[in-house]
Amino acid sequence: MTPATSMFTPVEADLRLLADNLKQLVGNRHPILFAAAEHLFGAGGKRIRPAIVLLISRATMLEQDITPRHRRLAEITEMIHTASLVHDDVVDESDVRRGVPTVHSLFGNRIAILAGDFLFAQSSWYLANLDNLEVVKLLSEVIMDLATGEIQQGLNSFDATISIENYLQKSYYKTASLIANSSKAAGLLSEVSRETVEHMYSYGRHFGIAFQIVDDILDFTSTTDTLGKPVGSDLKSGNLTAPVLFALAEKPSLEVLIERVFAQEGDLEQALELIQDSQGIHQARELAAHHAKLAIEHLAVLPPSESHQALINIAEYTLSRLY
Repeated sequence: MTPATSMFTPVEADLRLLADNLKQLVGNRHPILFAAAEHLFGAGGKRIRPAIVLLISRATMLEQDITPRHRRLAEITEMIHTASLVHDDVVDESDVRRGVPTVHSLFGNRIAILAGDFLFAQSSWYLANLDNLEVVKLLSEVIMDLATGEIQQGLNSFDATISIENYLQKSYYKTASLIANSSKAAGLLSEVSRETVEHMYSYGRHFGIAFQIVDDILDFTSTTDTLGKPVGSDLKSGNLTAPVLFALAEKPSLEVLIERVFAQEGDLEQALELIQDSQGIHQARELAAHHAKLAIEHLAVLPPSESHQALINIAEYTLSRLY
């Protein structure tokens, strides 16, 4: 399977430019915010979201180079994603992300919240300057969806009655909305047909859902070192994901442990054993594979190109992370 880094080959130079631009976009008027941004954008990460925006931009602009607006859209996408991570880390009380200290652990909660707000505001300002009302509406909706997803997750904490449909909707809000709407926006900026634009949205939607399900499976199957957080930490915090919801249908005793919030000694360990002993992880894998396959099918409208192939490879690579 293609390693993560080489999948981005068609947009490698674009991503290098993006990394430099992100720091400049924040500006240095506010030394602490600038330090926070430099820390965030220097922390690396997979850059999958802007890579997808740039790949779709190139795959839909084969006869000519991508425009400065395509590049700015990729930067805005990464800014929105990063802003949401800063806030998530405060809510989750995470001290480390990608092996690097989180903003709130370095600068305190107050600065972290303000840094996240600042990045959301900056991204909105740059978005308005794209002068494309439909793109502005799409990305504004993403910011609402991110908040909706976080609220839903908080309200459904330790609720063993939530359905897979509820889970998929929350996964759309928290992860897939940004990928879907920025993919659609890239198509709009390329001025391709309305049909192609909708296929780009659907690619992003299904890819985003598959990506989130895979992340949720890795919470049970990976190691603490690889994850950068303790195994089962989602479950411990009451965030019930696909493997848990599938396991609940098979292991009724799991519901008892969840409903008492793992209050007794050994509860969490017992819950993890029940999930491992069920078909939950296998069924979640099948669900992720289903969405990755749907994502790839929506790319059929694009003419063959390196960027088109890279978009297929990214969807396949997402599943390969499980093996």
